[in-house]
Amino acid sequence: MKGVTIAAIISLFLLSACANMNKAQTGAAGGAAGGALIGQIIGHNTEATLIGAAVGTMLGYIVGNEMDKYDRQQLNHVYERGVSNQRSSWVNPDTGNQYSVTPQPAYQNAQSQRVCRRAEVDAVIDGKRQTTYTTACRDASGQWQLQ
Repeated sequence: MKGVTIAAIISLFLLSACANMNKAQTGAAGGAAGGALIGQIIGHNTEATLIGAAVGTMLGYIVGNEMDKYDRQQLNHVYERGVSNQRSSWVNPDTGNQYSVTPQPAYQNAQSQRVCRRAEVDAVIDGKRQTTYTTACRDASGQWQLQ
């Protein structure tokens, strides 16, 4: 129960601070909140909650900071129509950032019963290569939502 309280406090603090943040900070805050909750659900202890928050912060920052609307649309297209284990690539015409995404087969999440899909995202941003893994699940309206 203590871990749930910690996760809730972290989540509320980070989400309340989003009003004056840029995309990266908002992404990091949302990622931390989501990661903390997932860590608590999986690990049922404070250590898992803090690890989840750290991982969520990193992923949220990367996605929020570097991906603009065009990139998110391209990523959504890969989740929707991308062939499993086949790389899809694009270059953002405004930023010059390069992305290559390799989606995995869709699966049904045992806990949420939603259809989800993982993907490996390779990005070259400001000449620096970054690799991260994302998961998106369909929401109630059928749209892919990053987890």
